[in-house]
Amino acid sequence: MIIRLLFLSALFAVSVAAESATRPPVMLLVHGAWGGAWQFSKVEPLLREQGFDVRRATLTGLGERVHLSADDIGLETHIEDVVNLILFENLRDIILVGHSYGGMVISGVADRVPARIARLIYLDALLPNDGDSVATLRSGANDLTKFAKDGFIIPWWVKADKSYPQDVPHPLKTFTDTIALTNPAARAIPATYILTVDSGKQPEEDDFAASAARARERGWPVVIFAGDHNPHWRKPEATAALLGSLR
Repeated sequence: MIIRLLFLSALFAVSVAAESATRPPVMLLVHGAWGGAWQFSKVEPLLREQGFDVRRATLTGLGERVHLSADDIGLETHIEDVVNLILFENLRDIILVGHSYGGMVISGVADRVPARIARLIYLDALLPNDGDSVATLRSGANDLTKFAKDGFIIPWWVKADKSYPQDVPHPLKTFTDTIALTNPAARAIPATYILTVDSGKQPEEDDFAASAARARERGWPVVIFAGDHNPHWRKPEATAALLGSLR
């Protein structure tokens, strides 16, 4: 009986290993503030052509989940959105990509489930330390909380009369909540930072230059990409090629 159990256990382990070896790599894309999974709709088919199992998360209250919008949605809600997607879809060996505000989210996700993450990619994204918030990282002239109204941040480009897909008001609490990053295993995950730089600007002039500098301090490679803050929408082919090269 014991020999039979050992044989079945070994057979199961071989089966799991074989399945893992043949499974396409997972790339999970997390959008930024005001946006939604729709922002990655142009790069998804291009990444699938490269052999990736592409997943696009939409954070609560944003994109097609705007009907769930509420002023008590915080950073932890958005972190849990992605963690639960990973757990309920049983995703593993994930290349986790965060754009802009999505850098806060993927940092929290990596802290919660580091064993599921193979690589982190910060796409012109915020790179927090423990105790940071969006508000502290984007202080001064870059402070977008000045556009807050009734618990939401509504900058000038967010307009209800725009055609779909459209940016929507973003919960203020996600910008003021501080992030807790305490898991040492998360710090061992390989990571790459992509800094997008507009034509005519120097990298140090970019709004996310401080996050890129922090990435260098951590010893991560930093890739300079010529383009605006939303390359996945404006330059999908080049963006997909770059993301795919970082597997």
